[in-house]
Amino acid sequence: MTTHLPVCAACLLATLLVAPLAAQQAPAPTSPRPSPKDTEVWEPEPVVVTPGASNEAAPSDAIVLFGGKNLDEWVNVKGGGPAGWTVADGVFTVDKPVGNIQTKRSFTNYQLHLEWRVPATITGKDQGRGNSGLFLASTGGGDAGYELQILDSYNNRTYANGQAGSLYKQAIPLANAMRKPGEWNAYDVIWTAPTFNSDGSVRTRARVTVLHNGVLIQNNYELTGETRYIGAPTYKAHGATPIKLQAHGDPSEPLSFRNIWLRELK
Repeated sequence: MTTHLPVCAACLLATLLVAPLAAQQAPAPTSPRPSPKDTEVWEPEPVVVTPGASNEAAPSDAIVLFGGKNLDEWVNVKGGGPAGWTVADGVFTVDKPVGNIQTKRSFTNYQLHLEWRVPATITGKDQGRGNSGLFLASTGGGDAGYELQILDSYNNRTYANGQAGSLYKQAIPLANAMRKPGEWNAYDVIWTAPTFNSDGSVRTRARVTVLHNGVLIQNNYELTGETRYIGAPTYKAHGATPIKLQAHGDPSEPLSFRNIWLRELK
């Protein structure tokens, strides 16, 4: 026997069968089309810094620590009087009996450019040949602080973590980029000072990147403490510090420096 549905019931059944199919075929809503402007950042705008006439020259925002005329930016570590090293012909030369000198100003994070030269007549060997040190942060008298070694390492063998470009007795340089005696060397340094908690414990360690004559020799190295002649590196809490140059007691002829400038970094 054939069963006939009422017309309204047939229409309702057809609607129920077709609706799910229609829902499946309905187009999904489209998201906005990506634009290059979505990832453009316009603020803050970087500050304008006028570079020097050459890569070695001080840029417009630099603090010139030695420009060839005097050592007014430096003092003697012992007593804080005049630096006392010899200035002549646009350079200054270590006076070993006078002792170490350091900047009058104190710094935290910075970019530093410094040029140094051992004399062409240099004598001696190992650590007794053109020895000095650039203390990236001086934390006291003598050799207290973090030392980037200065030494004549041109055909002069010594322990690898004490040659030119080493973080003294802590980090061997990645390369020996030394120029021969009588020629100028350049260090370009990015220094990030350590930070400390209120109880004196280390919050973040010091880090340093160094280029020697344009060659990367320390790559964001994280120091395990202040450099030490004897014993393991250790930290002691400090804030902003001077930069120090060492008058080493070795018997070789004294080094000279020129063209030193610094940019403070936040």
